[in-house]
Amino acid sequence: MNVAGIDVSHKDVVIVVSVKGKSRKAKTFKNTSSGHKTIIQSLSKLKGDVHVCIEATGIYHFDLALALSRVEKIKVMVINPKASHNFAKVLMKRSKTDVIDAEILAIYCERMPFEEWHRPADEMITLRTIARRIASLNKLKTQTKNQLHALKATDETPELVIEHTEQLIALLDLQIESLRDSALEVISEHDDLSEPFALIVSIKGIAQASGIQILAELLILPKELSAKQWVAYAGLDPRKFESGSSVAKKPRISKAGNKYIRQALYMPALVATRFEPNIKGYYTHMVDDNGLKKMQAICAVMRKLLHAIHGMLNAKKEFDGSRFYALPVEVNS
Repeated sequence: MNVAGIDVSHKDVVIVVSVKGKSRKAKTFKNTSSGHKTIIQSLSKLKGDVHVCIEATGIYHFDLALALSRVEKIKVMVINPKASHNFAKVLMKRSKTDVIDAEILAIYCERMPFEEWHRPADEMITLRTIARRIASLNKLKTQTKNQLHALKATDETPELVIEHTEQLIALLDLQIESLRDSALEVISEHDDLSEPFALIVSIKGIAQASGIQILAELLILPKELSAKQWVAYAGLDPRKFESGSSVAKKPRISKAGNKYIRQALYMPALVATRFEPNIKGYYTHMVDDNGLKKMQAICAVMRKLLHAIHGMLNAKKEFDGSRFYALPVEVNS
């Protein structure tokens, strides 16, 4: 059996192939569509099937995993970064380079049980692509609006520059609206999207725009993941830092995960803490009783929302505020 470990970064992909337990020299490719095709050509030259192990590195591994999964002789396994990190400790690897990481993944693929990664349905990939484009345009629109504010703050800015900036904002609004309509059309055409979408937007605070973003990111995840694993994937898990008896920093969210989920949950969490009684009660409880700062409490709400959505999608039931947080019973004196 041929195995390969692939270390993926933003720009490059490093591959170490192991044939009959012997690792070959590492090769580096560009993390682009053309680079992926070259990787497939290289792996296809090997005799027999190829088992490939990739570390789930945020957003950069996904397109490569999709490309490899289309090839019949190549089987892909995507593992949690923590698994590879702990495996490297077992191997007593003291150095860390892209080549060493790829070699560790190859050894992991060779020695550990192989769990094949299955590509999501085409409609889910389409929705994810549209949603991420919307997120990019929203970011660009915010930046442009900030620029417009700065341009208007001085009388030295020519009117033409202001007009062009305003036209760009209007164009971005049109493109975002068009993409959202396309996303809603994709959702309405597929039951495996429309049903969970209806459940997600049943939460007061999650409107269609946020629902599209949340749905697009969550449905491509393996179905067997737990709510706790969702939280870790989103980078909303608390990270503690302690060293000896003198260093004990305050816990913070790790942010070592999917930024799109965090971005999609932020505004709904803010709105829900104002207009959904049980979520508002939980937020108040975190601030008043647990001593959290407001931003920390919002992160706690985002984390609990993920838990709630996980349970709703599994049970196929709409949001129940009392299960999110039971409001204290007022005792009449």
